[in-house]
Amino acid sequence: MTEETRPFRLIYRSRSRIAAEERSTALADIFGVARSNNKQAGVTGALLVTDNWFVQALEGDEPTVRRLYEQIRDDARHDEVTVIESTAVDERVFSRWAMAEVSKLGRADIPLHATDGRIHPAAERPVTREQFAVLKTMRDTIGADSL
Repeated sequence: MTEETRPFRLIYRSRSRIAAEERSTALADIFGVARSNNKQAGVTGALLVTDNWFVQALEGDEPTVRRLYEQIRDDARHDEVTVIESTAVDERVFSRWAMAEVSKLGRADIPLHATDGRIHPAAERPVTREQFAVLKTMRDTIGADSL
């Protein structure tokens, strides 16, 4: 596998600008749009959400992931956008997840359903050692395990 054909992973963090009273509706919108668009673009990943922070991992082919990140970076719902990791990887660790929400306190995957403008958790999925390592990196960037 050449560097050009290897999957690419970009992880960024940003500070949420979404008011607490708007959070549920805004997050339902984010997840609904992200899952649909990511599936069409062949992008997979996970999004950690806390009261103040987003940390997102995006995986796919490099040009697609970089274009998506540029769109995300300009979204007014967050600021202080910082790239944590940007690299080719041997394989995707979130290959089944068009976009999964990650718990700030360690639950690795919370599949969500967006209905009626609200988000609802479904059953948790088991994670691999590789997924756990990336999710830990995501949580550690904002100190989520110590919240």
